[in-house]
Amino acid sequence: MKSEETKKDVKYVAVAGNIGAGKTTLCTQLGKNFGWEVQYESTDDNPYLNDFYGDMQRWSFNLQVYFLNSRYRQILNILNGDKTVIQDRTIFEDAFIFAPNLHDMNLMTTRDFENYTDLFQTMTSQVQAPDLLIYLKADISTLVSHIQSRGRDYEGNMSLDYLKRLNERYEEWISGYTAGKLLVIDVNTMDFKNNPGDLGEVMNMVSAELHGLF
Repeated sequence: MKSEETKKDVKYVAVAGNIGAGKTTLCTQLGKNFGWEVQYESTDDNPYLNDFYGDMQRWSFNLQVYFLNSRYRQILNILNGDKTVIQDRTIFEDAFIFAPNLHDMNLMTTRDFENYTDLFQTMTSQVQAPDLLIYLKADISTLVSHIQSRGRDYEGNMSLDYLKRLNERYEEWISGYTAGKLLVIDVNTMDFKNNPGDLGEVMNMVSAELHGLF
């Protein structure tokens, strides 16, 4: 069901959501369905992730700057390219959710947080928000189930409190999101990874939003 019309009119789609919400899975499936290029989050080749989960206070600033730079580069490539691209997590989540959460938990110093925020503001003045933002809404139990099933060693030290704080920030951010078109998908009530019917429903929801952009 690839849509040439979609390719011409929509350039930048992004999937947002907490750790374990299913962003990468959905990006892959949407990319395949609509013929979009997928820009994945840099996790496997991220030089800071293992160290961060072992000592968050020491490595928080390094990790956040790495993600910020990576996603900024992705957005520039998307906007300068001629393909429709779907991005796995946005630059806005780094700045509005992860970095301030680390700062509030005293895992990032105020000096580092202010430096990071200034860098984010400089970068985002040069780019634009996604044509469509897809937010995957998930309860803590759903996130934990997904995280455990994928078995990443560096996520083993993650606390429930950390996930809960992130979820609260996601809900606050999404409730006030006005930068562009927004689609919220409740992943507590559907399994688009294993259930073809649920996947078809998600595809229909995305198609309906995209047609509203023409």
